[in-house]
Amino acid sequence: MAIISSKKQSPEPDNSDAAQSGNLPLSVESGSSGGKPPKPPRTAAKQAEPEDRGRGRDAILKADSEPEEHGKQEEKLRPQRLADYIGQKDLKEVLGIAIQAAKARKESLDHLLLYGPPGLGKTTMSLILATELEVQCKITSAPALERPRDVMGLLVSLQPGDVLFIDEIHRLSRVAEEILYPAMEDFRVDIILGKGSSARTQSLKLSPFTLIGATTRVGSLTSPLRDRFGLVQRLRFYELDELTEIVLRTAVLLKTSVTYCGAEEIARRSRGTPRIANRLLKRVRDYVEVKASGKVNQAIASEALQLFNVDPCGLDWTDRRLLSFMIERHNGGPVGLDTLAASTGEDAQTIEEVYEPYLMQIGYLSRTPRGRIATAAAWKHLGYQPPESQLMLLS
Repeated sequence: MAIISSKKQSPEPDNSDAAQSGNLPLSVESGSSGGKPPKPPRTAAKQAEPEDRGRGRDAILKADSEPEEHGKQEEKLRPQRLADYIGQKDLKEVLGIAIQAAKARKESLDHLLLYGPPGLGKTTMSLILATELEVQCKITSAPALERPRDVMGLLVSLQPGDVLFIDEIHRLSRVAEEILYPAMEDFRVDIILGKGSSARTQSLKLSPFTLIGATTRVGSLTSPLRDRFGLVQRLRFYELDELTEIVLRTAVLLKTSVTYCGAEEIARRSRGTPRIANRLLKRVRDYVEVKASGKVNQAIASEALQLFNVDPCGLDWTDRRLLSFMIERHNGGPVGLDTLAASTGEDAQTIEEVYEPYLMQIGYLSRTPRGRIATAAAWKHLGYQPPESQLMLLS
């Protein structure tokens, strides 16, 4: 719309405006020239100058609109209906029953808390619930709700039955959390009018709504907030066959030809996370367009992902570096977290929150009171011969 309006609002500039801006010479009439010859008319190149500037403005507007259009294209990768959502079978069954019951009673869905590792589809599920309930979904994050008026503005603007999705809800401020308590229970907010001895509290009624909170740290939520959610559901990691279906579906949306074995190879290296699977598929697509041709089969997918330092178990360069350091320098451990951070150059919190969870999940790393230990499976995966002590633990 901005491009169209800019074209309509770019009339040919007249000489008077140009003279005031100093871009064009003033034309001198013969009667008042004072003996000076009139200046020559503008050349064709100069006459086209305002039009070129108009086209330049349109080009700038068009360039600014491209990221938004690209974002809309990426948004299409998300499933729109519960039936199209792949994986999380138990969660889909529970939410399907809750949706049907709420629609039959013509009530808003009970408040829902989704927790689990990042990239498993918490935001996607909230958008699907809004679509199934045929209501709007407003998305925000807890760090954005710094002031009370931010929370109040969101709550007051909600229509009956709307869904309010708050990401990283464990990071809510104490004031914002206190405002949400009566809003979630009684659909009202309390406003304090006046100051000092003349201050009084007035309750403002809200439309019934559904609050969906998403968090990766459910233990960081306070008990009063966590207990106000009627549904508390965990999202689990995806199985290989589920991730393979997700890769095949995304390939169709991206117009990329992928064989089933190629999709399975990508899914195997995705750490059980759909977000990583889609990201790896895009990198393989780039590789095929530049250095290969035809469909993405198992060989091409393996060659492309090896180029991007993603091995068959989903380990990247940093994962292998951590394990190799423990095996080569400390004979597999135990190694303290601070020692790992200082020796590898990684932040201790990054190691503990980003790399260790997956390594522990696949059984390549274990935590002990004395430190971290690389298991026998990690030794074998990296091509080392594990010691006898590790083999006894493995057996």
